[in-house]
Amino acid sequence: MDIFLGMMIPFIGTIIGSSSVFLMGNKLNNKVEKILLGFAAGVMVAASVWSLLIPSIEMAESQNVSSCIPAIIGFIIGIVFLMVLDNLIRKIKIDNDSKEKEKIKKTSIMAIAITLHNIPEGLAVGVCFAGAISQNAIITIAGAITLAIGIAVQNVPEGAIISMPLKAQGTSKVKAFLYGMLSGIVEPIGAAITLLITGAIQIVLPYLLSFAAGAMMYVVIEELIPEFKENQNSSIGIIGFSFGFLIMMVMDVMLG
Repeated sequence: MDIFLGMMIPFIGTIIGSSSVFLMGNKLNNKVEKILLGFAAGVMVAASVWSLLIPSIEMAESQNVSSCIPAIIGFIIGIVFLMVLDNLIRKIKIDNDSKEKEKIKKTSIMAIAITLHNIPEGLAVGVCFAGAISQNAIITIAGAITLAIGIAVQNVPEGAIISMPLKAQGTSKVKAFLYGMLSGIVEPIGAAITLLITGAIQIVLPYLLSFAAGAMMYVVIEELIPEFKENQNSSIGIIGFSFGFLIMMVMDVMLG
């Protein structure tokens, strides 16, 4: 039961963020959006290092494998995986524009893009819980829950960033909320599938941890940082990044 609830934590964060359409105006303040994006990026970078890459290296050492090999391989594959997904999303956008947006609505494209980007977060949570229940002292249940909470914190602004623009474009509050909420459903599903797979094949855990780290870092570099660095008020995003990084680092070190 604790594991099930732990895997649901990130999804709850998305729900909370998406519900902002019922509480706020039609548009998210630019400064608020940038600080939330920066905060999300900081959380994901810290989680990639302390919750994923370091445990991957330590776990590889416990398996008498060269400590850096799984981290390097998994990290590269994670980045390539997200890069391929991004290219597919861009192709959909191009095709959609050329056909006057008759087949795929803009809101559907946004939902698909965010959902795909949430895949590595679900993988990360699932891998951490798999490592925790494998009686491997490197990853604990507390550490896995810490990662889940960190991702949930990051999902709150992400849910708002999805639902608020949709509302501003004329989408109803309920639909905007549902789009934002559904973008996070892939996380508990991905976590559960990963938990089942890694529970049967322990040797792949170091690779999956670093894979999740690489995928999350790609999202930060490709999506979040350019967003909060764009135009004015970029320093606010950097402040948000710093707070997000430090908070996630402290949570992981103290509880994990």
